[in-house]
Amino acid sequence: MATLAEIRAKLKEQETRQGGNAPTGGGDKAIYPHWNMAEGTEAVLRFLPDSDKENIFFWKERLMIKLPFAGIKGQTDSRPVTVNVPCMEMYGETCPILTEVRQWFKDKSLEDQGRKYWKKKSYIFQGFVVENPLKEDEQPENPIRRFIIGPQIFQIIKGALMDPEMEELPTDFVRGVDFRIKKTSKGGYADYSTSQWSRRERALVDAEKAAIETNGLFDLNDFLPKKPSDVEVKVMTEMFEASVDGEAYDPDRWGQYFRAPGMSASTGDPNVSKSAPAVKPMTPVEEDANAGVERDDTGTVKPIQSTPVSETTEEKPSSERAQEILKMIRSRQQ
Repeated sequence: MATLAEIRAKLKEQETRQGGNAPTGGGDKAIYPHWNMAEGTEAVLRFLPDSDKENIFFWKERLMIKLPFAGIKGQTDSRPVTVNVPCMEMYGETCPILTEVRQWFKDKSLEDQGRKYWKKKSYIFQGFVVENPLKEDEQPENPIRRFIIGPQIFQIIKGALMDPEMEELPTDFVRGVDFRIKKTSKGGYADYSTSQWSRRERALVDAEKAAIETNGLFDLNDFLPKKPSDVEVKVMTEMFEASVDGEAYDPDRWGQYFRAPGMSASTGDPNVSKSAPAVKPMTPVEEDANAGVERDDTGTVKPIQSTPVSETTEEKPSSERAQEILKMIRSRQQ
Protein backbone atom coordinates (compact mmCIF):
# COMPACT_ATOMS: atom_id res chain seq x y z
CA MET A 1 0.00 0.00 0.00
CA ALA A 2 1.23 3.50 -0.79
CA THR A 3 2.17 5.90 1.98
CA LEU A 4 1.80 9.66 1.98
CA ALA A 5 5.58 9.96 1.70
CA GLU A 6 5.54 7.82 -1.44
CA ILE A 7 2.74 9.89 -2.93
CA ARG A 8 4.70 13.10 -2.38
CA ALA A 9 7.75 11.58 -4.03
CA LYS A 10 5.63 10.45 -6.95
CA LEU A 11 4.27 13.97 -7.51
CA LYS A 12 7.61 15.13 -8.91
CA GLU A 13 7.03 12.88 -11.93
CA GLN A 14 3.49 14.01 -12.59
CA GLU A 15 2.27 16.83 -14.73
CA THR A 16 -1.26 17.95 -15.35
CA ARG A 17 -2.61 16.05 -18.32
CA GLN A 18 -4.36 18.08 -20.95
CA GLY A 19 -7.93 17.08 -21.66
CA GLY A 20 -11.60 17.84 -21.27
CA ASN A 21 -11.38 17.78 -17.48
CA ALA A 22 -8.51 20.24 -17.23
CA PRO A 23 -9.23 23.31 -15.08
CA THR A 24 -9.97 26.48 -16.97
CA GLY A 25 -9.52 28.95 -14.16
CA GLY A 26 -11.94 31.22 -12.38
CA GLY A 27 -15.08 30.27 -14.32
CA ASP A 28 -14.96 26.54 -13.59
CA LYS A 29 -18.39 25.71 -12.16
CA ALA A 30 -17.26 22.25 -11.10
CA ILE A 31 -15.50 23.83 -8.11
CA TYR A 32 -17.88 24.19 -5.19
CA PRO A 33 -17.18 27.60 -3.53
CA HIS A 34 -17.98 26.72 0.08
CA TRP A 35 -16.17 29.91 1.16
CA ASN A 36 -19.13 31.87 -0.24
CA MET A 37 -21.49 30.34 2.32
CA ALA A 38 -23.22 32.75 4.68
CA GLU A 39 -22.12 32.74 8.28
CA GLY A 40 -24.14 30.28 10.34
CA THR A 41 -24.90 27.94 7.43
CA GLU A 42 -23.56 24.51 6.54
CA ALA A 43 -23.05 22.40 3.43
CA VAL A 44 -23.16 18.61 3.43
CA LEU A 45 -20.61 16.96 1.15
CA ARG A 46 -19.90 13.36 0.26
CA PHE A 47 -16.29 12.78 -0.71
CA LEU A 48 -15.46 10.24 -3.39
CA PRO A 49 -12.24 8.32 -4.10
CA ASP A 50 -9.66 9.42 -6.65
CA SER A 51 -9.80 7.56 -9.96
CA ASP A 52 -6.01 7.28 -9.77
CA LYS A 53 -5.64 3.75 -8.40
CA GLU A 54 -2.15 4.55 -7.11
CA ASN A 55 -3.48 7.30 -4.85
CA ILE A 56 -4.32 5.64 -1.55
CA PHE A 57 -5.91 8.84 -0.29
CA PHE A 58 -9.02 10.56 -1.61
CA TRP A 59 -7.32 13.95 -1.91
CA LYS A 60 -4.25 15.57 -3.46
CA GLU A 61 -2.05 18.08 -1.68
CA ARG A 62 -1.21 21.30 -3.49
CA LEU A 63 1.55 23.79 -2.57
CA MET A 64 1.41 27.31 -3.94
CA ILE A 65 3.34 30.54 -3.30
CA LYS A 66 1.69 33.95 -3.53
CA LEU A 67 3.78 36.74 -5.05
CA PRO A 68 2.32 40.19 -4.31
CA PHE A 69 3.19 43.09 -6.62
CA ALA A 70 2.67 46.82 -6.21
CA GLY A 71 0.72 46.95 -9.46
CA ILE A 72 1.12 46.21 -13.16
CA LYS A 73 3.88 47.99 -15.04
CA GLY A 74 2.59 50.40 -17.66
CA GLN A 75 -0.83 50.87 -16.05
CA THR A 76 -1.12 54.18 -14.25
CA ASP A 77 -4.26 53.22 -12.33
CA SER A 78 -3.11 49.68 -11.51
CA ARG A 79 -3.88 48.27 -8.09
CA PRO A 80 -1.77 45.73 -6.21
CA VAL A 81 -1.98 42.23 -7.71
CA THR A 82 -0.98 38.77 -6.54
CA VAL A 83 0.36 36.07 -8.82
CA ASN A 84 0.19 32.44 -7.69
CA VAL A 85 3.09 30.17 -8.65
CA PRO A 86 3.59 26.49 -7.80
CA CYS A 87 6.09 25.53 -5.11
CA MET A 88 8.66 23.11 -6.50
CA GLU A 89 8.45 21.02 -3.33
CA MET A 90 5.08 19.85 -4.63
CA TYR A 91 7.05 17.90 -7.23
CA GLY A 92 9.65 16.60 -4.79
CA GLU A 93 12.29 19.12 -5.89
CA THR A 94 14.11 21.99 -4.23
CA CYS A 95 12.20 25.27 -4.33
CA PRO A 96 14.53 28.25 -4.90
CA ILE A 97 12.00 30.63 -3.32
CA LEU A 98 11.70 28.63 -0.10
CA THR A 99 15.47 28.15 0.00
CA GLU A 100 15.73 31.92 0.40
CA VAL A 101 12.71 32.35 2.66
CA ARG A 102 13.87 29.68 5.13
CA GLN A 103 16.79 31.87 6.08
CA TRP A 104 14.43 34.67 7.06
CA PHE A 105 12.94 32.65 9.90
CA LYS A 106 16.31 32.79 11.67
CA ASP A 107 15.77 36.54 12.15
CA LYS A 108 12.68 37.52 14.16
CA SER A 109 12.44 40.82 12.31
CA LEU A 110 11.95 38.92 9.04
CA GLU A 111 9.45 36.30 10.24
CA ASP A 112 6.37 38.20 9.06
CA GLN A 113 7.94 38.70 5.65
CA GLY A 114 8.81 35.02 5.57
CA ARG A 115 5.22 33.98 6.26
CA LYS A 116 4.04 36.18 3.40
CA TYR A 117 6.10 34.18 0.92
CA TRP A 118 5.82 30.80 2.60
CA LYS A 119 4.11 27.97 0.73
CA LYS A 120 0.32 27.78 1.13
CA LYS A 121 -1.19 24.33 1.41
CA SER A 122 -4.58 23.34 0.09
CA TYR A 123 -6.10 20.00 -0.81
CA ILE A 124 -8.15 18.90 -3.81
CA PHE A 125 -11.13 16.59 -3.19
CA GLN A 126 -14.11 15.50 -5.26
CA GLY A 127 -17.63 14.41 -4.43
CA PHE A 128 -21.29 15.33 -4.22
CA VAL A 129 -22.92 18.38 -2.65
CA VAL A 130 -25.70 16.68 -0.70
CA GLU A 131 -27.08 19.82 0.92
CA ASN A 132 -26.28 23.18 -0.64
CA PRO A 133 -26.90 26.48 1.22
CA LEU A 134 -25.66 28.49 -1.77
CA LYS A 135 -27.95 29.82 -4.47
CA GLU A 136 -25.83 29.01 -7.49
CA ASP A 137 -27.07 30.56 -10.74
CA GLU A 138 -25.45 27.76 -12.73
CA GLN A 139 -24.50 24.26 -11.76
CA PRO A 140 -22.41 21.87 -13.85
CA GLU A 141 -24.18 19.07 -15.68
CA ASN A 142 -21.90 16.60 -13.92
CA PRO A 143 -22.96 16.59 -10.23
CA ILE A 144 -19.53 15.35 -9.14
CA ARG A 145 -17.91 18.55 -7.90
CA ARG A 146 -14.39 19.45 -6.84
CA PHE A 147 -13.51 20.97 -3.50
CA ILE A 148 -10.51 23.14 -2.64
CA ILE A 149 -10.04 22.54 1.08
CA GLY A 150 -7.82 24.66 3.32
CA PRO A 151 -5.66 23.42 6.23
CA GLN A 152 -8.26 24.12 8.94
CA ILE A 153 -10.93 21.86 7.44
CA PHE A 154 -8.34 19.32 6.34
CA GLN A 155 -7.15 18.81 9.91
CA ILE A 156 -10.72 17.87 10.88
CA ILE A 157 -10.98 15.46 7.96
CA LYS A 158 -7.63 13.87 8.82
CA GLY A 159 -8.40 13.75 12.53
CA ALA A 160 -11.34 11.41 11.99
CA LEU A 161 -9.17 9.05 9.96
CA MET A 162 -6.84 8.83 12.94
CA ASP A 163 -9.73 7.81 15.21
CA PRO A 164 -9.53 4.05 15.86
CA GLU A 165 -13.32 3.92 16.08
CA MET A 166 -13.62 4.71 12.37
CA GLU A 167 -13.78 1.25 10.81
CA GLU A 168 -14.76 2.06 7.23
CA LEU A 169 -13.48 4.61 4.74
CA PRO A 170 -15.76 7.65 4.59
CA THR A 171 -15.73 7.37 0.78
CA ASP A 172 -17.23 3.86 0.78
CA PHE A 173 -20.31 3.77 -1.45
CA VAL A 174 -22.33 1.76 1.09
CA ARG A 175 -20.91 2.41 4.56
CA GLY A 176 -19.37 5.83 4.02
CA VAL A 177 -20.32 9.04 5.82
CA ASP A 178 -21.00 12.62 4.75
CA PHE A 179 -18.99 15.63 5.85
CA ARG A 180 -20.60 18.83 7.15
CA ILE A 181 -18.81 22.10 6.47
CA LYS A 182 -20.04 24.67 8.98
CA LYS A 183 -19.10 28.31 8.59
CA THR A 184 -18.87 30.67 11.54
CA SER A 185 -16.53 33.58 12.25
CA LYS A 186 -13.73 34.22 14.72
CA GLY A 187 -11.81 37.43 15.08
CA GLY A 188 -13.42 38.82 11.95
CA TYR A 189 -12.34 35.87 9.79
CA ALA A 190 -14.21 32.85 8.47
CA ASP A 191 -13.96 29.90 10.83
CA TYR A 192 -14.71 26.26 9.99
CA SER A 193 -13.58 24.65 13.24
CA THR A 194 -17.06 23.28 14.01
CA SER A 195 -17.18 21.28 10.78
CA GLN A 196 -17.49 17.55 11.34
CA TRP A 197 -18.22 14.12 9.90
CA SER A 198 -21.79 12.88 10.13
CA ARG A 199 -22.34 10.29 12.84
CA ARG A 200 -24.40 7.96 10.71
CA GLU A 201 -23.41 5.94 7.70
CA ARG A 202 -25.22 6.69 4.45
CA ALA A 203 -25.25 4.57 1.32
CA LEU A 204 -25.13 6.45 -1.96
CA VAL A 205 -28.57 6.90 -3.49
CA ASP A 206 -29.39 5.66 -6.98
CA ALA A 207 -28.93 9.11 -8.54
CA GLU A 208 -25.43 9.41 -7.08
CA LYS A 209 -24.43 5.93 -8.22
CA ALA A 210 -25.78 6.71 -11.68
CA ALA A 211 -23.75 9.92 -11.83
CA ILE A 212 -20.57 7.98 -11.06
CA GLU A 213 -21.45 5.36 -13.65
CA THR A 214 -22.20 7.99 -16.31
CA ASN A 215 -19.43 10.52 -15.69
CA GLY A 216 -16.72 8.54 -13.95
CA LEU A 217 -14.48 9.91 -11.22
CA PHE A 218 -11.90 12.64 -11.72
CA ASP A 219 -8.19 11.88 -11.70
CA LEU A 220 -7.11 14.50 -9.19
CA ASN A 221 -3.66 14.69 -10.78
CA ASP A 222 -5.35 16.57 -13.61
CA PHE A 223 -6.00 19.50 -11.29
CA LEU A 224 -2.52 20.00 -9.92
CA PRO A 225 -0.54 22.80 -11.57
CA LYS A 226 1.74 21.80 -14.42
CA LYS A 227 5.30 21.23 -13.27
CA PRO A 228 7.35 24.32 -14.24
CA SER A 229 10.17 23.93 -16.72
CA ASP A 230 13.71 25.07 -15.94
CA VAL A 231 12.98 28.37 -17.69
CA GLU A 232 9.80 28.86 -15.68
CA VAL A 233 11.66 28.17 -12.42
CA LYS A 234 14.09 30.96 -13.30
CA VAL A 235 11.16 33.25 -14.10
CA MET A 236 9.50 32.44 -10.77
CA THR A 237 12.72 33.29 -8.95
CA GLU A 238 13.02 36.57 -10.81
CA MET A 239 9.39 37.43 -10.01
CA PHE A 240 9.97 36.60 -6.35
CA GLU A 241 12.95 38.95 -6.14
CA ALA A 242 10.99 41.74 -7.87
CA SER A 243 8.05 41.21 -5.51
CA VAL A 244 10.25 41.45 -2.42
CA ASP A 245 11.82 44.63 -3.82
CA GLY A 246 8.35 46.19 -4.16
CA GLU A 247 8.34 46.33 -7.95
CA ALA A 248 5.31 46.15 -10.23
CA TYR A 249 4.42 43.05 -12.20
CA ASP A 250 5.99 43.28 -15.66
CA PRO A 251 3.79 41.59 -18.29
CA ASP A 252 6.47 41.98 -20.99
CA ARG A 253 8.97 39.95 -18.97
CA TRP A 254 6.72 37.40 -17.31
CA GLY A 255 3.36 37.48 -19.07
CA GLN A 256 3.99 34.47 -21.29
CA TYR A 257 4.88 32.36 -18.25
CA PHE A 258 2.77 33.49 -15.29
CA ARG A 259 -0.10 35.90 -15.80
CA ALA A 260 -1.53 38.31 -13.29
CA PRO A 261 -5.27 37.87 -12.58
CA GLY A 262 -7.43 39.09 -15.44
CA MET A 263 -4.58 39.49 -17.92
CA SER A 264 -4.34 37.84 -21.32
CA ALA A 265 -1.16 36.18 -22.53
CA SER A 266 1.79 38.33 -23.52
CA THR A 267 3.61 37.55 -26.74
CA GLY A 268 6.89 39.32 -26.12
CA ASP A 269 9.74 38.74 -23.69
CA PRO A 270 12.81 40.94 -24.18
CA ASN A 271 14.88 38.62 -22.00
CA VAL A 272 14.25 35.53 -24.13
CA SER A 273 15.80 34.90 -27.53
CA LYS A 274 13.39 35.23 -30.44
CA SER A 275 14.59 31.87 -31.64
CA ALA A 276 13.55 30.20 -28.40
CA PRO A 277 10.38 28.10 -28.58
CA ALA A 278 7.21 29.73 -27.35
CA VAL A 279 6.18 28.75 -23.83
CA LYS A 280 2.52 28.30 -23.07
CA PRO A 281 1.48 30.38 -20.03
CA MET A 282 0.66 28.25 -17.05
CA THR A 283 -3.04 27.65 -16.53
CA PRO A 284 -4.57 29.85 -13.81
CA VAL A 285 -4.91 27.81 -10.66
CA GLU A 286 -8.16 27.13 -8.82
CA GLU A 287 -8.00 29.10 -5.60
CA ASP A 288 -9.73 29.04 -2.23
CA ALA A 289 -9.67 32.52 -0.77
CA ASN A 290 -9.86 31.05 2.74
CA ALA A 291 -6.92 28.64 2.47
CA GLY A 292 -4.74 30.39 5.08
CA VAL A 293 -1.06 30.51 5.91
CA GLU A 294 0.23 27.71 8.08
CA ARG A 295 1.47 29.66 11.09
CA ASP A 296 3.25 26.72 12.66
CA ASP A 297 5.69 26.23 9.77
CA THR A 298 9.28 26.66 10.87
CA GLY A 299 11.02 26.16 7.56
CA THR A 300 12.20 22.64 8.43
CA VAL A 301 11.65 19.94 5.83
CA LYS A 302 11.70 16.24 6.69
CA PRO A 303 13.34 13.86 4.20
CA ILE A 304 10.96 12.00 1.92
CA GLN A 305 10.80 8.27 2.53
CA SER A 306 9.40 5.73 0.14
CA THR A 307 7.46 2.54 0.82
CA PRO A 308 6.67 -0.08 -1.83
CA VAL A 309 3.08 -0.37 -2.99
CA SER A 310 1.30 -3.61 -2.18
CA GLU A 311 0.32 -5.58 -5.27
CA THR A 312 -2.31 -7.66 -3.47
CA THR A 313 -4.57 -4.89 -2.17
CA GLU A 314 -7.23 -5.14 -4.87
CA GLU A 315 -7.67 -8.86 -4.19
CA LYS A 316 -8.76 -8.37 -0.58
CA PRO A 317 -12.32 -7.69 0.63
CA SER A 318 -13.26 -4.01 0.73
CA SER A 319 -13.60 -4.03 4.52
CA GLU A 320 -10.07 -5.42 4.92
CA ARG A 321 -8.68 -2.94 2.40
CA ALA A 322 -10.35 -0.09 4.31
CA GLN A 323 -8.74 -1.26 7.55
CA GLU A 324 -5.32 -1.41 5.90
CA ILE A 325 -5.73 2.04 4.40
CA LEU A 326 -6.86 3.56 7.70
CA LYS A 327 -4.01 1.83 9.53
CA MET A 328 -1.54 3.17 6.99
CA ILE A 329 -2.89 6.71 7.25
CA ARG A 330 -2.76 6.65 11.05
CA SER A 331 0.74 5.22 11.05
CA ARG A 332 1.97 7.87 8.63
CA GLN A 333 0.42 10.77 10.56
CA GLN A 334 1.78 9.52 13.91
